[in-house]
Formats: sequence, C-alpha cells, structure tokens
Amino acid sequence: MDSNFLFYIIISILILQFLVETFLDYLNAQKYLDPIPFELKDVFNEEEYHKSQEYKKANYRFGLISSTFSLLLTLSFLTLGGFHFIDQWVASITDNDIIKALLFFGIILIGSDVITTPFSYYQTFVIEEKFGFNKSTLPLFFMDKIKGWIMMVVLGGSLLALIIWFFQWAGSNFWLYAWGMMVLVTIFMNLFYSKLIVPLFNKQTLLEKGGLKSKIQSYAETVGFALDNIYVMDGSKRSTKANAYFSGFGKEKRVTLYDTLINDLEEEEIVAVLAHEVGHYKKKHILFNLFASILLTGLTLFLLSLFINTPEVSLAIGVAKPSFHAALIGFGILYSPISEVTGLIMNYLSRKFEYQADDYAKNTYKATPLITGLKKLSKNSLSNLTPHPSYVFMHYSHPPLIERIRNLKV
Repeated sequence: MDSNFLFYIIISILILQFLVETFLDYLNAQKYLDPIPFELKDVFNEEEYHKSQEYKKANYRFGLISSTFSLLLTLSFLTLGGFHFIDQWVASITDNDIIKALLFFGIILIGSDVITTPFSYYQTFVIEEKFGFNKSTLPLFFMDKIKGWIMMVVLGGSLLALIIWFFQWAGSNFWLYAWGMMVLVTIFMNLFYSKLIVPLFNKQTLLEKGGLKSKIQSYAETVGFALDNIYVMDGSKRSTKANAYFSGFGKEKRVTLYDTLINDLEEEEIVAVLAHEVGHYKKKHILFNLFASILLTGLTLFLLSLFINTPEVSLAIGVAKPSFHAALIGFGILYSPISEVTGLIMNYLSRKFEYQADDYAKNTYKATPLITGLKKLSKNSLSNLTPHPSYVFMHYSHPPLIERIRNLKV
C-alpha cells in the first residue's frame, strides 16, 4: 500500500470527521431556539431559559473555534513535517526504541496540552465563570494540569513502554500479551480508581450519620444491596455542577456523591438518584461495560498488530524511518472511523441502560423524586432541553431529559 495514498486517507478522515461534527453541532444549535417543552415548563422560567440558551450558544461558538484550531494544528503537523521533526530530534538523543517512543509521545501530548491551555483557560475562567459555574482558582487550574501530566508520564508511559517491550519480544503476537496487561489494568482501575486516583484531585469523606445516610441505607436494605461505602466528594472546589457515580464491584463497590448534589437536591431526590445507580449494578450494566471495554481493547490491539509492521503507516505521517511510535499515530487516525462505529453502538446501549436503571429506581423506590431531581440537575447545569435527534444519536450516552421523564411517568 502506497504511503502517499495512506497520507491522503488520513487527511480525508480528519477533515470528514471535522465536517460531520461541525454539521451536527450546527443542527443542535438550531434547536436552542425551540420553546420550553410542556413537561419542563416548571424547570425554567423565561429568564432562566434565556440564560440556558445563551450558555449553550457561547459553548457552541467556542467549540467551533477550538475544534477548527485543533484540526489546523493536526493538519499542519502532518503536512509541514512536525512528526518528522520530533522523530528526528528524539532519535538524535537515544537509540533505545522505548525511550524514543516515550519522548516522542511525551513531547506531542504535553506540547499539545500546553498549546491548547488558553482554550481550556477561556472555557473555565470566562464561559463557566460568566454563567456562575466556575469555582476553580488559577493555582488549582494549573495544579490539575501538572498532576495530569505526571499521571500521563507515570501511568501512560509505563503502559506504552510495556507494550513496546511486548512487541520487541513477541513480534506480531504482542497484542495478546498487551491485551492481557490491559485487562489487568482495567479491572484494577475499576476496583481502585476512587481510592487511588480521585484523592489526587479531590477530597473524599464518608457520608456523616444522619437522615440522608439512614434513608440511603434503608433503601439499600430493601433491595438487598450492601452499601457501606458512601462518600462525599468536594466537587464544589471546581464547579457548581452536581453529580454522583458508582464505582468498583464486590467489596470495593462505593457510591460517591458530589457535595453540590447534596446541596441542590432534597434527601428523597438523592435516594432516588442512588436507586438509579443501584439499578445499573443490579442490571449488571457495570459488568457489561467492563467486559465490552476489554473486548474493544482486544479488537483495537489486534488491528494494531496488523498495521504496526507496515512501513507505509509510519511514512504516511511524514517520518523518514518507520517505527512503532510513528505507526501508532497513523493507526490511531486510521482506526478512528471504527471507533466512531463502536462508540455509536455503546452510546445506544448506554441509553437503553439508563432507561432500565430509571425503571429500576421507579419500581423499587419512587418515580416522582427522581423526576424532580433530574429536573433540578438539568436546571442547575443549564443543560440542553431540546437537543437535535441526530446529535443525540451520535453523542448522547444518556437519553434527553424529556424522554427520561416520559418514560418514568409511564
């Protein structure tokens, strides 16, 4: 396969993805002017709904600028020899393939993050600040950046080094050993993410004894769900937006509530939200997602093994000498259409799972507090009440609020 042909395929994929995403964003933006759905008239008054529309418009305009910049940056790197320059520079420092790959990706990823930092700064301290969401400070913002880079270097670098070592040792069968390693890492992270990673960024404390904890534990007992690990996370240090999530399984399962969620919702509404999360566990959605992630990782690594020894994949991104790290960049772009398809399937299943978890909460607890809780969360986050169906199909892992409410009322 000719490297020039692959180069034009890579360019075409990048431009086509940008055009499709831009068109979807445009369709979605046209829905911002829709009137408030009848079922949600109690969520916003006209002034609040106008604020919600302005927030979405601001994010739409900003997203168009940032995505255009990202495309131009990538195309410039491809056409002006950016990857070749970095590859040549790291080759002048070391002959070790693993160290070259670590330096290559480190420069690209951290450099890209540095270049786009003004965009994330504007998003946080201008848009989010203007609409009352931002609670972060400049020192916290940059500390998060530094911590993220350290995690990427330590965790990401270690995994990449092992994958390349497997490649050097096992040849084209490296993907089997890399997959086995990724299975262990995925399971480990599912079990201990909240214990090991979250504390690097947020403080977590056990939910204090009181009415809320009693109601949660009382509900958990009625559905035969042992729940001793209920934590509160200081999400308010960065944003006013609320959330709750379930992590781990077996003895390591835990529920984490943002402190903003506790402040925004009534106790019954919080229990209803947790009943929804318990529904995911009881319906085995968490295990399904875990196994699906493992299988998709295996598929990706297998396909990578078919491309990694093809010199043209490396040459297509402009490097002079084929290498694992250069081929990995080319493969990542070539694989993205497949990733889009698998993403569509996973989003479709995820929306079905959300309905099932809502039904579980409705049948084992109450529908009304879940409905009012979802409405409050939507209002407080200025979420889109009228998304375009095409945008929902492509991007939403949760059904739109109006559809969840209609399902809960059945």
